[in-house]
Amino acid sequence: MISRSQGFTKSEKLCSKKIFDSLISDGNSLYLSLLKVIYLKNPESAEFPLQVAFSVPKKGFKLSVSRNLLKRRMREAYRKNKHILLEPAEKAGIKVAFIIVYRQNNIAAYTEIEKEIVSALLKLASAIAG
Repeated sequence: MISRSQGFTKSEKLCSKKIFDSLISDGNSLYLSLLKVIYLKNPESAEFPLQVAFSVPKKGFKLSVSRNLLKRRMREAYRKNKHILLEPAEKAGIKVAFIIVYRQNNIAAYTEIEKEIVSALLKLASAIAG
């Protein structure tokens, strides 16, 4: 296994409005108990093999403090476990853009969020490979 930095750089963040719009209109979805993942294989103009955005709906969490807490927890869980999806994507030469949306109306513990992120990345790895 190649040792990699566990950072989360600007090039890994999904910032392109063009890719966001194509994700919403043409993206495929995966549903888990806590999360929804909308993904698109081989988006145009992607710099990094994986580009991700995190979303927590305002409908479930009126206070920005709660939304930001959940996004921080999701980002950290992704940062620590992104190798699950990064290695298969690099081997196959595939670029993937995806959005991870929090679906519950209560604040989950970090360990629960991390388990969900790991299972989402495993499902996404099998979805893009097949």
